[in-house]
Amino acid sequence: MLQAELAKLRSNCMTRHVGAVIVRNNRQLATGYNGTPPGIKNCFEGGCKRCELRMQGKLESGASLDRCLCNHAEANAIMHCAILGIEAGIEGAILYTTFVPCLECTKMAITIGIKKFVCLDSYPETDYDLLKEAGVEIVEINKEKIQYWAQKLFEGYDVKVVTK
Repeated sequence: MLQAELAKLRSNCMTRHVGAVIVRNNRQLATGYNGTPPGIKNCFEGGCKRCELRMQGKLESGASLDRCLCNHAEANAIMHCAILGIEAGIEGAILYTTFVPCLECTKMAITIGIKKFVCLDSYPETDYDLLKEAGVEIVEINKEKIQYWAQKLFEGYDVKVVTK
């Protein structure tokens, strides 16, 4: 989960920073973060008009998702596996993500055979009925546990991890 937290730091989306990691047998297969596709102007530089409208308060969360240019973190991790020829859906693959995936990312994960999501937070556009029907286990980790391990990363350094 710490790797997903680190991946989200690369996000160029203006509205939400998300990180995802696909793991099998305790080995990291792929990471992803949300943002515009390679070669496209970054979201925070005006690359995604939908996110710009969200920031201006002209669109509600979840509205016009089909107009968003940003790939979701989970989709990017899945595409990363495809690009590298990694078979992520073999039994035992786990998707670690900072939010429970949206409907589209859930469908992709189910399609490749991922049966377990480990998440830090819920997401308003998640289809829990679909997850249940597909037999996908959802584990929500207490954020305080991640904060503990994040703090451990900095032990011995003159750095203090500040949490909200």
